[in-house]
Amino acid sequence: MSNYPSNSIGFILLTHTKPPQIYRLINKLNSMFNYPLIVCHHDFSKCDLSVDALSKNVLLVRPHLQTEWANFALVEATVQALRLMYEVPHTPDWFVLLSGADYPIKTAKQILDDLTSNSYDAYIQHEKITYETYKYDDRPSILWQKNSYQRYCTKSFSFHYSKKSLAHLNLEISLEHPLLTKPFLPFSKKLACFSGSQWFCANSKAAKYIIDFHSKKNALTLYYSKLKYTDESYFQTVLANASHLKLQNDRRRYIDWSDGGCHPKTLLMEDLPNLLASSAHFARKFDIDIDSNILNELDKIIS
Repeated sequence: MSNYPSNSIGFILLTHTKPPQIYRLINKLNSMFNYPLIVCHHDFSKCDLSVDALSKNVLLVRPHLQTEWANFALVEATVQALRLMYEVPHTPDWFVLLSGADYPIKTAKQILDDLTSNSYDAYIQHEKITYETYKYDDRPSILWQKNSYQRYCTKSFSFHYSKKSLAHLNLEISLEHPLLTKPFLPFSKKLACFSGSQWFCANSKAAKYIIDFHSKKNALTLYYSKLKYTDESYFQTVLANASHLKLQNDRRRYIDWSDGGCHPKTLLMEDLPNLLASSAHFARKFDIDIDSNILNELDKIIS
């Protein structure tokens, strides 16, 4: 068991499936970090979760939100969990955002030493999204940045015209250049768009800034609430534009996208050497129904 006080670190869990895997992750975090504060947003509309099976250090966000992949509800669920975490008497110095498919791949000492020995307020992947990159950079490695510009920095209008004597007319106009999109977007020279991985960790200073920013019903929050894939841009944009915060452009997460597609590779025993060689604190995604042996092996290594 960790010698660190239980308020050194807390965990935000976004879960919706596979209760046995959720329990296993919680038990692992409890044994590693001495029963830290864990705030779980579980989408009970997807599957049930036995509240009686949870330890007392686990708080549930109530009522839960109905979450969908790439939907703004994921952002709202995260903020509600953060708000609950920082309302309690003994708030954690750091929090880590995890899904139920994540698992630690470093010891508690390695994770906490890494977080506390640097002057950063957050470890979050954040890349600036610009028109120049979108329009003129043809490198395959930045395709996701081009996709991000398309998602967050363009504005489309649809026109539908129908008359009995005429054929149906469907017309869509998409504005791309910043001079054309400026009246419709919240971004400016003082507020740039950023994008990156949904998963990050940050200290209480950054957490309280997120909570405060989100509560003010500002133009940025309103704009993102109407978009998809906002979990990969909203927190990045909020934190990266906060001049008083120091960010490390690293999510401290091992994720393998080599399979292509919208979801990362499910990690198996064959991936263990790469996990151990990584500087990441946590990895995703695991599936105990496909390969639980890799979690058993990690337990032996990091306990």
